[in-house]
Amino acid sequence: MVVNEAHIQHYRQNLEGLNLKLEQHLEDIQNLKNSTKQKQMEFSKIGRIIKSALLNAQTESRVIVGLSAAIQVLSKNPEGTLFCIMAVPKNGDAATHMQEVLLEAFCYEHDIYVIKVDCPTKLSRILGKTEIETCCLVQKPWSGGDDSNVEELLNKQESVLVDYCEAFWDAPKHPIVELPVV
Repeated sequence: MVVNEAHIQHYRQNLEGLNLKLEQHLEDIQNLKNSTKQKQMEFSKIGRIIKSALLNAQTESRVIVGLSAAIQVLSKNPEGTLFCIMAVPKNGDAATHMQEVLLEAFCYEHDIYVIKVDCPTKLSRILGKTEIETCCLVQKPWSGGDDSNVEELLNKQESVLVDYCEAFWDAPKHPIVELPVV
C-alpha cells in the first residue's frame, strides 16, 4: 500500500475526531459524577425538609401515624391526604409488607405523594413515638373552603416536597431519602 499525503490527511482528521469524542466523553463522565454528588446532597437536604414538614404538620394536627391508622383514614377520605411517608420495610413480616405494598399502590392510584425514607426508627423518633412506626400520612392543609387552592396553603417545606415528588412521579424506582438522626 502506498501512503500518500491524502491518506495522511485522512488519518489526521480521523484522529482529531476521535480525540474530540474522547474529550466529550470524559467531560460527560465528569458531569455525571458531579450531578450524582449533587443529588446525594439534595437527598440529605430533602431528609431535613421532611423532618421539618412533619414537625410543622404535627403542630397543626395533620399527621396520621401508623399503618393501621393510615389505612383507616385513607379508606374514608383519600382526597384529604397530601403525603404518605413510608420507611423501608424490614424483612420478616409478610403480612405487614403486603399491607405496605397495597397502601403504596392505593396512594399512587389516588395521586397521593409517596416518599420513602431510610429508617422506621428515625421516622418514629421524629414523630415522638416510642413504638416503631413504618409510615405516616400528612393531611392537606384545610382552609374551610374547597380543595382548589390547597397549593396556596402549603408551607415552604411542603411545596419543596411536592416539587421533589413531582420530579420522581413517573420514575420506575423512587429514591430512598435519608432522614436526619434524631
